[in-house]
Amino acid sequence: MNQDACERMYNACYMRVFSYALTLTGDRSLAEEVTQETFFRAFSKAESFRNQSEEVTWLCAIAKNLVTDERRRQSRTEPIPEEAAAPDKDIELQTSDRDLSFRIHLALHALEEPYREIFELRVFGELSFREIGTIFGKTENWARVTYHRARLKLKERMGEHEY
Repeated sequence: MNQDACERMYNACYMRVFSYALTLTGDRSLAEEVTQETFFRAFSKAESFRNQSEEVTWLCAIAKNLVTDERRRQSRTEPIPEEAAAPDKDIELQTSDRDLSFRIHLALHALEEPYREIFELRVFGELSFREIGTIFGKTENWARVTYHRARLKLKERMGEHEY
């Protein structure tokens, strides 16, 4: 892949791949590393791209594999410490944001697969149903139906726990 093609792909797909990695990791620093490694691997293995899907779908699949590998490595070591609070935010607002965010993530975590991942890809990763279907090797319609079922399950769980 020539430099112009690499630059075009990077500029066109960076934010979507980063958003997806951030959704999977929940850690900005780790998501940046995953995104960087994703593009490095994509550029060095460009000949393996078979044009059977969009570039961003291929890149997200690489990112997903990198996150899976990282989780395996982390399960063998101690957990990464939580990041320090942002000094410029009002502490009350930050606390309520963290609390709400934590409750939402608890409800999301309780969703069984593939509902959780489909929901995260659609909402946080901002992927189309076609792209999500491609990642899972399924149809666009399957991704759409699974996403809507995930939304219903999440609403049900949020209602049960009064989040």
